[in-house]
Amino acid sequence: MDEVYIETPLGIATISGDEDGIAIVSVTKESTNTPSKDIPLYLQKAVSQLEEYFEGQRTDFDLILNPTGTDFQKKVWGELLKIPFGKTVSYLDIAKRLGDPKSIRAAASANGKNPLWIIVPCHRVIGSDGSLTGYAGGLWRKKWLLDHENPVKQQSLF
Repeated sequence: MDEVYIETPLGIATISGDEDGIAIVSVTKESTNTPSKDIPLYLQKAVSQLEEYFEGQRTDFDLILNPTGTDFQKKVWGELLKIPFGKTVSYLDIAKRLGDPKSIRAAASANGKNPLWIIVPCHRVIGSDGSLTGYAGGLWRKKWLLDHENPVKQQSLF
């Protein structure tokens, strides 16, 4: 599996994958890695699409994904992929979509183990009360991503 690093407004992101698809997209709080100059052919599309996302030119991704996880985690991640750009849902909403409202903790845990940062939009899941809860990359990143996807537009007073 190959790995590349790209600079984003939220830090250096790592993209890992191979000819079978993208397995990991992550960002770390502190990275000693520098952006990659040489990008393998099968990672170029992911790099381009993430750059377009951060430039405000992309609202969804068209990539072959190959994350590692349990069947339940993959079901949760599949539900995350259905959340529209600029929208949010609660952890309870995800559990209900899976057919079992009592699975809220398991759904939240699977959400937190999402290996495909931004591409599988776990940042779009919030608390039932509308609060920004639980985000492995830090709540400031979650807020940034939600603001990026749904910027407040100042209305004209005149």
